[in-house]
Amino acid sequence: MRLRLLTAFIAMLFGCGRIMAQGSVANFVKKVGVFIDTMSVNGVDRRYIEAPEKPWQLIARGNVNQSSLTMETSGKLENLSYTAKPYLKTEPSKYVGLWAGYRGYGLGYTVNMGGDKGSYLTLGATGGAYGVNLRLHSFENDHPSFGLASDLLSEENQKEWDDVQLIDPIKVHTVIADGYYLFNGKHFSYAAAYDQSVLQKRSAGSFMAGAMYFYGHIDYSTRVNGDLIYMMHGLGRVKMWQGSVGAGYAYNWVPARGLLVSAMAMPMLTFVNKLKGYGYTTNVDELMGDPRFLDEDISNEEWDEWFYSNLTVTPMGDKTFNSGMTVNFDARLSLTYNFGQYFINAYGQFNNNRYRHDKSRGHMNDWFVNTSIGIRL
Repeated sequence: MRLRLLTAFIAMLFGCGRIMAQGSVANFVKKVGVFIDTMSVNGVDRRYIEAPEKPWQLIARGNVNQSSLTMETSGKLENLSYTAKPYLKTEPSKYVGLWAGYRGYGLGYTVNMGGDKGSYLTLGATGGAYGVNLRLHSFENDHPSFGLASDLLSEENQKEWDDVQLIDPIKVHTVIADGYYLFNGKHFSYAAAYDQSVLQKRSAGSFMAGAMYFYGHIDYSTRVNGDLIYMMHGLGRVKMWQGSVGAGYAYNWVPARGLLVSAMAMPMLTFVNKLKGYGYTTNVDELMGDPRFLDEDISNEEWDEWFYSNLTVTPMGDKTFNSGMTVNFDARLSLTYNFGQYFINAYGQFNNNRYRHDKSRGHMNDWFVNTSIGIRL
């Protein structure tokens, strides 16, 4: 009997503790919600910006994006000059996914439906006069356009390099994090155009300051890509870090009730521009001296089997360079229509990032277009 009473007493204590813990968590969440609600309309002119009564947004998204990387290098081989301009351009990739948030603070994830075989993760937080966004993108490409001009190759062979099919794809990973501050957050809302957490009731614009962090990793350093590494002066992997600050202007145009057109343009000065190159040696010179290298009597299949089975790639270390200051660019355009607790939106963004070192230079362009339909809950 005592054991039964003791067991019941302990169970009651745990039950009370659980209820108290749940109550504490619920109170904490409620306080956070009240704080975010206050921040979303703090200092704004209600004639221009309105916070919807329902704070949650659940959004179904479709995404189309494309990334391109242009590298350029030049040199001499056996007293003959050549230039190589590998141009990696993915096919437009299609993603579908969901985004969920509370007053502009949320998380989204999309899955690939075709194109570059990549993945996309986005996080965002927007307030009355500020915003922070993070995008992580990974993709690969096995058929880059490779613009090659060389006295070593005939015009016909140079054209063949324009449609190369790599055995191992080039792998690319990018991270873009950006933040901004609005100088006219009282009348202009960035959130109204990009996550629909508030409503822009009248047209308004704002000067803005922004900062951006970019990281890119390009890797094609596998053994069977030894010929590509050779053409790139032994460069097989590249990592880029860039930190930029800029100033621009954004404008929200409200031509009719519920309809919003938003545009933003921001040149950015890149003051951190580091490039880390990973060097490799190959035996392409040795293979080029073999009679079979220019033997026209063997088939393409036999030549490929001989060349790639004998190709070697050896790591030689890495080196970090500072590419110096440069100018990059960030631009966005958005179209939104609100009807009741529902809304539809389409917006696009374009980023341009450049690097330079010695005889190698390049730039990476990244654009995407999101279409979405959402509901406020």
